[in-house]
Amino acid sequence: MLKHNGYAQYQNSKIMTASPAELTLMLYEGAIKFGNIAIMAMEEKNPAKAHENVVKVEKIIQNFRDTLDKKYPIWEDFEKVYVYLLRRCHEANIAKDPEIMAEVVKHLRSMRDNWKEVMKKVATDKNNPEAQSRIAGGQRNSVGYAPSRMGRTGT
Repeated sequence: MLKHNGYAQYQNSKIMTASPAELTLMLYEGAIKFGNIAIMAMEEKNPAKAHENVVKVEKIIQNFRDTLDKKYPIWEDFEKVYVYLLRRCHEANIAKDPEIMAEVVKHLRSMRDNWKEVMKKVATDKNNPEAQSRIAGGQRNSVGYAPSRMGRTGT
């Protein structure tokens, strides 16, 4: 029990000290992880486990959707992607179809990889110290630095 408690404390500390950009990355990683668990559960004919993990993916995607920054026109493109992914999750969950869920995970991986590139570019952009500060943890919260900001950095 102590080992589990120590791990939980470490995870909590990792989350509490993460920058907004790192939190976004963690959410992508979590969605991918839960999507993969759902796929395995579907293949193993375990509908309850599949459902539980698809719902976790949906909640993360909905969080991304809810935190879109509508000041930037690209938000509409992300809105469409998130709505599509939510619909596909729903379809995968109803049909318990691992192929549909694999498609969702593939898109999430691509978005995660793009987010990593954004983080790298912003972190090395000497002309934009404000953005560097936010990536490093600065003044913005995770809502202020949602994936919708990717368009702002030119990716």
